Amino acid sequence: MKLRTRRYILILLALTAARPALASLTSDIDAVLGRSSVSRVQFSIRVVNPATGRELYTRNARTPLIPASNMKLIASAAALHYLGPTYEYCTVVARSGPDLVVIGGGDPLLADEKTDRARGREPLWILKDIHGVLKANGIKTVRNIIIDTAFFDQQRTHPSWPAKDLNRWFACELSGLNFNDNCITATAVNRSGRVSIIIQPETDFVRFTNKVQPTASRDDAFGSYRTAEPNRLVFFGTCRDRQGPADIAIEQPALYFATCLAEHLRKNGISVTGSLTESPNGFQGDLEPLTIYKTPIADCLKRCNKNSLGLVAEALVKTIAAENAPGRRHGSWTLGNELIRRYLVGLGIDPGEFNLDDGSGLSRENRLTANAVSVVLLDMYRGNNWPMFSDSLATGGEDGTIGGYFTQERYRGRILAKTGYVSGVNALSGVCKTDSGDIVFSILANNSAGRGPLNDIAKAIVDNH
Repeated sequence: MKLRTRRYILILLALTAARPALASLTSDIDAVLGRSSVSRVQFSIRVVNPATGRELYTRNARTPLIPASNMKLIASAAALHYLGPTYEYCTVVARSGPDLVVIGGGDPLLADEKTDRARGREPLWILKDIHGVLKANGIKTVRNIIIDTAFFDQQRTHPSWPAKDLNRWFACELSGLNFNDNCITATAVNRSGRVSIIIQPETDFVRFTNKVQPTASRDDAFGSYRTAEPNRLVFFGTCRDRQGPADIAIEQPALYFATCLAEHLRKNGISVTGSLTESPNGFQGDLEPLTIYKTPIADCLKRCNKNSLGLVAEALVKTIAAENAPGRRHGSWTLGNELIRRYLVGLGIDPGEFNLDDGSGLSRENRLTANAVSVVLLDMYRGNNWPMFSDSLATGGEDGTIGGYFTQERYRGRILAKTGYVSGVNALSGVCKTDSGDIVFSILANNSAGRGPLNDIAKAIVDNH
């Protein structure tokens, strides 16, 4: 009886201690939501203790809202569910007689600068490496360069993306073979009153007209727009000293890669005599593999969630589809979203709580609830993939999209989260590492004017535990 009585007393003490903390958290969050500056903001919020499953705070938790880049949490979690933590993207370089064939596997990080820097590789290293492979195999002449892009379908941009954004890095095309984030970088330089445009990589694949004017004003800026001719750009604006570099999305990524590769080979003693072509239905012919390039899914998750690279999120959606399609071909948004829908329903999320349109959150047709996001986070948290998934999140005060926030000692390193932003939308979801344990949270805000209130709610979670 004494032992049982002691257990009851301990449980009672724990519950008594938890009630003031819960009341304080509620009052602190309500105070944030009561500010006049957020009176018109529509929130969906859920805060939950993953160890017990107890809801610590909820506000419209099952109201679907536009989630912006919090969609990337859904795409990346579903990718781990369907593909597994050991999945690798593979790009195969092969020979077919006198032709060079590159078989794309949808890798979104092929020659991605941030990933290559982290791996100690020089920019565009893959061009130099392929040249070395050919040279080592005694190949001095290549006839045609053929890029097999059949792993994904040919819908390279999503129909819901704004047309005005299609030359921006966050709305770049998606292909079965992606290269350098499917972008070029452009820099405007004013040299003694004459403005030059420098693009990297240097390639004839992209041509441009320079309408940037020199100026003495510090209020200078330059931009670009597309023309009717693919990959023909017009640069405009003003430049005092130097502007950029700015990332600009290109069209036809597979041929972009083929052109850059052919140019590199020619400059370094290997002639390319034939054509550069894309094979969207798959190369048909005998192949002699020369080398394979692999990218682990862990690298992709980091660029997706920590840096919010939309190209990765879209590739994950189509990869889920391709790996579950007949012949592993033509991965599409349609099939990918259907499989992700099954994953969410399998977690017990009501279908009325979400609408899946793209993977990155750029589409304003997406809808999620804070409950749906938190359930996905809990699924990750309680599974074997949590170390990899949590490592992919931005860390407050340290790195990623919240590296410049939560810099105070009290919060630094204690908030792991994914941000979200499109016009009028802010989102922040993840986990707070508090003194009394981890707390999972999701905050979606529509008609929002900024991320300040969301950051304050995350701070309140840390302060009250």
